[in-house]
Amino acid sequence: MNKFLSRGLIITALGILIGILGSFLQREEYGIYKWVLTLSVVVFGIGFLTILYSLIRKIERKSILEERNEQHNDTDETT
Repeated sequence: MNKFLSRGLIITALGILIGILGSFLQREEYGIYKWVLTLSVVVFGIGFLTILYSLIRKIERKSILEERNEQHNDTDETT
């Protein structure tokens, strides 16, 4: 697990926990619950985008390695 995936999972879990806190505050009729729920959506979104970024990096890394391997094989065949 790379650092972006682990950070993304932690941030996403934090966003979910903040959302649960916001729901609790809403049931108890505290006025600040709107800000807490907004914060939870933002934090969850950042975590989700970080997870998505880690998957894109992984795919791009594999394609770069494959391309280098093909170039290396092509130079070996020509010499």
